[in-house]
Amino acid sequence: MVTSVTSFSRNGVSDWLVQRFSAILLGAYFIGLFGYLVCGAGVDYAAWHALMTSVPMKIINTLVILAIAAHAWVGLWTVTTDYLTRMTFGGAATGVRLAAQALLALLLAGYVLWGLWMIWGA
Repeated sequence: MVTSVTSFSRNGVSDWLVQRFSAILLGAYFIGLFGYLVCGAGVDYAAWHALMTSVPMKIINTLVILAIAAHAWVGLWTVTTDYLTRMTFGGAATGVRLAAQALLALLLAGYVLWGLWMIWGA
């Protein structure tokens, strides 16, 4: 069993629940947006801008950004712990894995901050 400080909880069940909850949230979000577009509520700039700048939609978009980051992190953590092993890299596997996870964590944090800036910024 691989235990790492870079996992969400050191508990596979918790990580599984995070991934499933985030998948349900993302699915509901995209079904809702698809329904908005299909129902003809407006696909012009003014209607889309009004929808996306409303406070409830900003809150929903914030939750979606965080759900994407959590979902991606669990998946990336799983892939790095499964494939960056001693068999692949010899004795340097732990360092390579931690470096890869640190880089991925920084990228995800940057994407989350960028997304939040787009949602709540000027």
